[in-house]
Amino acid sequence: MFSITVTHQARLSYVALSTINRTYATTTPRASTSQFHRSDFSGQGFTGIYEPGQPTSGPLGEASLFGAPRLTPKVLKQHLDQFVVGQERSKKVLSVAVYNHYQRIQELQRRDEEEDALVQQRARREMGDRHPVEDEFPGQQSTVHLNPPQSMYPGPRLGSSPIIDYTPLTIEKSNIMMLGPSGVGKTLMAKTLARVLEVPFSMSDCTPFTQAGYIGEDADVCVQRLLAASNYDVARAEQGIICLDEVDKIATAKVSHGKDVSGEGVQQALLKIIEGTTLQIQAKQERSGGGRSSGSSPGGGFPTNSPLGGGGIGTGSAGGGMSSSGGAGKDTYNVRTDNILFIFTGAFVGLQKIIMDRVSRGSIGFGQPVRASNAPNQTSLKGEDELFKKFLPFFTPNEDTEQEHNPLDLVEPGDLQKYGLIPELVGRIPVSTALSALDEEALVRVLMEPRNSLMRQYEQLFQLSGVELRFTSGALREVAKAALGMGTGARGLRTVMERLLGDAMFEAPGSSVKYVLVTEVVAQKKQAPIYLARGQQHKFHSMLATEEEEWERRNQTASGVSEEIQSFEQYREKAKASGVV
Repeated sequence: MFSITVTHQARLSYVALSTINRTYATTTPRASTSQFHRSDFSGQGFTGIYEPGQPTSGPLGEASLFGAPRLTPKVLKQHLDQFVVGQERSKKVLSVAVYNHYQRIQELQRRDEEEDALVQQRARREMGDRHPVEDEFPGQQSTVHLNPPQSMYPGPRLGSSPIIDYTPLTIEKSNIMMLGPSGVGKTLMAKTLARVLEVPFSMSDCTPFTQAGYIGEDADVCVQRLLAASNYDVARAEQGIICLDEVDKIATAKVSHGKDVSGEGVQQALLKIIEGTTLQIQAKQERSGGGRSSGSSPGGGFPTNSPLGGGGIGTGSAGGGMSSSGGAGKDTYNVRTDNILFIFTGAFVGLQKIIMDRVSRGSIGFGQPVRASNAPNQTSLKGEDELFKKFLPFFTPNEDTEQEHNPLDLVEPGDLQKYGLIPELVGRIPVSTALSALDEEALVRVLMEPRNSLMRQYEQLFQLSGVELRFTSGALREVAKAALGMGTGARGLRTVMERLLGDAMFEAPGSSVKYVLVTEVVAQKKQAPIYLARGQQHKFHSMLATEEEEWERRNQTASGVSEEIQSFEQYREKAKASGVV
């Protein structure tokens, strides 16, 4: 018979464990106050474990990774409405195309962030598996892993059937073609959207472009200007927007001898740039400087006072994708054009005739429409609602009045090929939209409605000199008529305004003139602008109200409608409209 001796420390441990076991056995489970039970989620895709590196499972697996989008096509169109008058269909098409480009950029950024996170996670795991001796002794061999980490996109094995591609889905870009006469807002729409998206934007004219090796500008100059607009940040430049204006000037021309270096040659040079390639762009000489003094310029360099160039800056740059070239003081940037959105704009004079010859019906028989044979630049078409409803997106027919349609809306790739564009270039521009010419009513709206309208600009310009400028409704109509006769679109409005206000801008500043009134007679250049001094405010508003009443009376007489003021409220509304109250 033997005895077991238990120490005092073991006895205390046994007592503690028995107390915990007895407490756990005697504790009754508390009733849950929640209205859900665990069995309710047994067949659902929910989990109580959060894994940041794994995709979201459950009902939220198909949700957007960025939440509710900040910019939508409707928001972009509403912003365009503040700057551009009319052109509703073109605004919708351009807003959708730019929004899709914005979404593509966000998706690419998300994939890059995921790939960087996986690379960092793999690096952390490799650091944990490494032996500490490798860091202490530089000559120590690295650890051999029995199970090396697999790549994110494993390649296909030889002999495996079928071949599986693990690369993610690629969303291709959709370049845009904008057609329309001069001065209708093509460039303004592109600049406005680029300012909203906060992406680099550059404008290039296709007229001086020539084929490589000839006198003129190469086609890749447009990418170089985009890189300069992004402050030589390659990552931002690769997500920018390039607008190529006057693209109709590089149409193929029939030359009697030689080759067409400014037409078809430029189009062929643009093919790879538009589709996506890597270009080597050299920085300008004035930017890098090369450490030379500003007085000497060997090798063709010129002295400059630009804060971006000159001596003291050196040849280095912080932009990504930059490599130093062999030339003295020049840097080379590798820019990919896969994600750059290209917007082509042009007037395409004479394209309407090609389209009308294709879509017009015969004129033989009673009641058939007859099209004039000498109207190659016809910009409107009436009574063809069925034709436009068949070919156009965003078309809403108006049953009350007869609509005017733009023949350029019916453009097809074959029409552009007949005009002179090669099929390879036309095929790389899938989206096309046409802008209509501005009539008199639209020009009046351009004067008044946009946020930076001409009237607000000139009123602010006179206000800086302490002078108040006002135009009557009749004067605005006369200005629109004069601009419409110039045939330059909205750009003609500034020409008319400068001619009309030239004397007032010379006489009013620094004088006793406080008010300047431009009436219909003044707009017709039958009378000089009306100048009033500081104490003649009541006379100024009285003359303005009188001119507005006379204008309304003549409009009512011309339309056959007579409206008399029958109450004090109507009189007050008319006084507010004329600016008296």
